Amino acid sequence: MSSCPYLKLPFSFDVTRLKHDLALAVQSPWIKHFNTQAYEKDWSCIPLRSVGGSIDHILPIDSAEFQDTVILEQCTYFREVIKHFKCETTSIRLMSLEAGGIIKEHVDAGTSLEDGITRLHIPIQTSPEVIFMIDHQPVHFSAGDTWYLNASCLHGVRNDSQQARIHLMLDCVSNAWLEHVFKQAGWVPRPLPRYPDPSIHDGNVFEIIERLRLAGFPAGLALADELEAIALDSK
Repeated sequence: MSSCPYLKLPFSFDVTRLKHDLALAVQSPWIKHFNTQAYEKDWSCIPLRSVGGSIDHILPIDSAEFQDTVILEQCTYFREVIKHFKCETTSIRLMSLEAGGIIKEHVDAGTSLEDGITRLHIPIQTSPEVIFMIDHQPVHFSAGDTWYLNASCLHGVRNDSQQARIHLMLDCVSNAWLEHVFKQAGWVPRPLPRYPDPSIHDGNVFEIIERLRLAGFPAGLALADELEAIALDSK
């Protein structure tokens, strides 16, 4: 788990101009989120950058080519906002959670700065009654500001307001520029694992070393030596 489940970045954008482009974008239909068991009421999106530039589906596809949609081409300020981030992007979309809606707590594996995909939220239409729960911490993402959500942490949302909550959401490919911005904003990186396998820890490392040495295979003996060096260095 990351020691930094969310972070406010030092970029703020003009809410009036964001809403202007939102009004252009919503001339296209909203698409219901495909995981209908994950929410209550309506949770929908409008793709601005998607696989092949498609505007009619949001299914995630690994290693696919993402392209701007015709919707984004109409939204001058959205494009200006996106260019502010000096990194590649995969999916970019508007995400709407209906008034009274709930996104149930869940984890999106592989979506953190450390994992390579940095998920950023820029709220366009929101209120203090829209609350994220991130690793059991309540957080409100303020309008026009840029917020990082480590979606590999447990997270969910409640919209107890009287209007839909709408965010511009960017999935950015982590790079040195993003890491510098995050460090300037107070980001605390996830500690690197001590041992090369996540199943190995201080409580079982010497048992594993003994088993590897009893087996006697050259690769296992080399790993046993590596593990012993790490374990003894931590004493």
